[in-house]
Amino acid sequence: MGGTLEYLSGLLGGSGGHGHEKTKKRKQLQTVELKVRMDCEGCELKVKSALSSMKGVESVEINRKQQKVTVVGYVEAGKVLKKAQSTGKKAEIWPYVPYSLVSQPYVAGTYDKRAPPGYVRSAEPGYVPSVQQQQQLGRPHDHLTDMFNDENPNSCSVM
Repeated sequence: MGGTLEYLSGLLGGSGGHGHEKTKKRKQLQTVELKVRMDCEGCELKVKSALSSMKGVESVEINRKQQKVTVVGYVEAGKVLKKAQSTGKKAEIWPYVPYSLVSQPYVAGTYDKRAPPGYVRSAEPGYVPSVQQQQQLGRPHDHLTDMFNDENPNSCSVM
């Protein structure tokens, strides 16, 4: 009953003598996905135990085939990443999205042959490959939408 009175007095502006001014802002429940290089069960166990020991972690799921670690809890992505890196494994924030969410999944810079099946690298809308990526392709950048356009005199005439 005393807790209820303190709560109500806190709402009404009374301090109640207990100092409710120091209430912490509560973290949001979130899902953090990481790409972690794991080769064996030992690597998997090491990463799982390190991440499970973090304060606020609700669950840790590991898919070794995809090199994917999913952490659910009241945690920050940066802290989870640092904890995973502290195990000595190469770790980064999960860089892939399902290819169905990308308008042009096979554009240079988006397509990644190391991505798990059904995934491509996430790219911003209006993504244009860098000069270095264009040089790797061995041809100047051309707009994919203009390649088969009837108004383009240099378009493919196969159609």
